[in-house]
Amino acid sequence: MTSPDVPPVASLTLLGGFELSMQGSVVAVPHGAQRLLAYLALSDRFVLRVRIAGMLWFDATEEHAFANLRSTLWRLRRCGDGLVEAAGPKLLLGPAVDVDIRTATDVAHRLLYGPPDDEILNFDPRALAAELLPDWYEDWVLLEREQFRQLRLHALDALCERLISTGRLAQAMETGLAALVADPLRESAHRALIVIHLAERNKGEALRQYRLYRRLLVDKLGLEPSERIEELVRGLRGTGAGWVT
Repeated sequence: MTSPDVPPVASLTLLGGFELSMQGSVVAVPHGAQRLLAYLALSDRFVLRVRIAGMLWFDATEEHAFANLRSTLWRLRRCGDGLVEAAGPKLLLGPAVDVDIRTATDVAHRLLYGPPDDEILNFDPRALAAELLPDWYEDWVLLEREQFRQLRLHALDALCERLISTGRLAQAMETGLAALVADPLRESAHRALIVIHLAERNKGEALRQYRLYRRLLVDKLGLEPSERIEELVRGLRGTGAGWVT
């Protein structure tokens, strides 16, 4: 998120894929320049040029890596001003570049640690459903992706629980489903959906959700649901195992 005192010059999207927009228009960015912008955005601080060159062009010699970095910076200047700020041997993503993952991370932290005010309870959970740079497989991306995945899933769990506790069941349902888009095997999300169905007196839907989860868990991992989720549905239709298959 940009500083309130610095009007945004560009909007950088990393969730669901890379996209750079300037003044409302999408800008074509060479792949090497995409990697540099993404790396600086995820670092969220000044980074030494030598570290950037070593991370982004690790299979090149030091000389070639620095040459690639210089060339990439030149190409970025052709895309627009204010994208990268230089301070001697260090680089920083321009302070006027708005980055979607920073906004999403701020919201996730508010969901986890902030007060349950109306603004945050009305947050659209679909904004946390997208994966960070899903088609990128470099190590520095994989680590950031997993960190953000865990953060957004826990934030969606927290939002779902708050919505259930305040009786906003339709919103809670949408939030639980958003968590399942991110992780179809997440028990906490399936459990929340079963709780919502039961609160709405939809016992058949609760059973259907349980059966879906059990089938996924057995097929994908060869595991059975936990006792905690079994307890939710145990009294709905008998006690035998046959009805849940």
